[in-house]
Amino acid sequence: MVTKVFEEVAAIGAAKTFKLSGAKRNLDAAKAAKNDEFYTQWADIEREMNAYLEYDPDAFRGKVVLLPCDDPEWSNFAKFFALHFVDYGLKKLISTSYAADSKPVEISYQPTLFEAEAPQFDEARTRVNGKVFVLEPKDVNGDGIINIDDLQWRYLDGDGDFRSDEVTALRDESDIVITNPPFSLFRGFLAWLVEGDKTFSIIGNSNAVTYVETFPLIQGNRLWKGATANNTDMVFGVPKGVNVAKADKLKAEKMGYPSDELRDYTRLGNSCWFTNIDHGRRHEPLKLMSIDDNTKFSRHKEVRGIGYRKYYNYDAIEVPFVDAIPADYDGVMGVPITFLDKYNPDQFEIVGSSEDMEQMEQLGAEPLGADFVRIYFEQGGTGGVSPGHRKLGLTQPRYYVPFKRILIRWKDVA
Repeated sequence: MVTKVFEEVAAIGAAKTFKLSGAKRNLDAAKAAKNDEFYTQWADIEREMNAYLEYDPDAFRGKVVLLPCDDPEWSNFAKFFALHFVDYGLKKLISTSYAADSKPVEISYQPTLFEAEAPQFDEARTRVNGKVFVLEPKDVNGDGIINIDDLQWRYLDGDGDFRSDEVTALRDESDIVITNPPFSLFRGFLAWLVEGDKTFSIIGNSNAVTYVETFPLIQGNRLWKGATANNTDMVFGVPKGVNVAKADKLKAEKMGYPSDELRDYTRLGNSCWFTNIDHGRRHEPLKLMSIDDNTKFSRHKEVRGIGYRKYYNYDAIEVPFVDAIPADYDGVMGVPITFLDKYNPDQFEIVGSSEDMEQMEQLGAEPLGADFVRIYFEQGGTGGVSPGHRKLGLTQPRYYVPFKRILIRWKDVA
């Protein structure tokens, strides 16, 4: 049963989407079509799935797995799970694709031989209808094994949009949803999963941790970071012709992904997995020093010899680095969002997010005030900081607002 907070999260995401004007939606959609075609690499999928299986060898056994946005003709997700269908013990694998003509900009498209040589191929539907692919424990071609060659497919009635009734029905049939959704639709996709009360693992931008649709789930221990790719580069394939920064292309090449005849490759350093599938790495305790030891021995000059500063407008201390969290402080601490890469719910309680000013008011944070803002700008501060904001403020070594803090406290102080 979906909880009230999930319903509110979904409603907020939908409301924000529909506030866009038609012209802006079209412009954003055109940009997104070029920027959303990111093909996940096999190695990244394998590392993350292995982490779930290390914690629970039966994580996928007897389950129906849905891979929306994943055409087996192109997607490593579909190929990966088809290969592991038997050893993972899957009950059923479902994959869907999105129709070429429904993408907001013109793309080069022609049906693959896999589709064109099938008896159900329909030239009138190949560009306008999505497809659904199903793999079940049946040796369809009689070769003695169950793999991608046993996939059965048909055209969907619609274009394969995940929000459609028919793909939503596939969501409801499934136990687990795994995919790399279009980055521009991450908020809506997450709300769609939450609405269906699904177990899932998806790829998104690491900055999504502070989204209003995301953070309540993290705080409520309903969503967490995946086991891999945190603070490391992920490589994605992109369609030929997409503008890729030279530095990112070179980095992808150095990581073993040079351009090929099908696509170019780019690296994204801010991508990560979001999941509610448990894994052992989220239960590894952080080993940390005391306040005194950090003040004496921290490798960070911002802490060594200085200690910890309190916020100007909220009763908590600023901890600028995750490895500088003091093991013996019994109050609230503001830490960088990278803390969530190592967050152990057995050790810490998440109190709130500095990005949510309504929540900050409920926690007792005071507005920054006119004096703080005046000195902030006199000392060279920039950006949208105003007296009524309840962002976290610091006055040393200058007046400033630290970037995106998660508020935490120890469950049991050392």
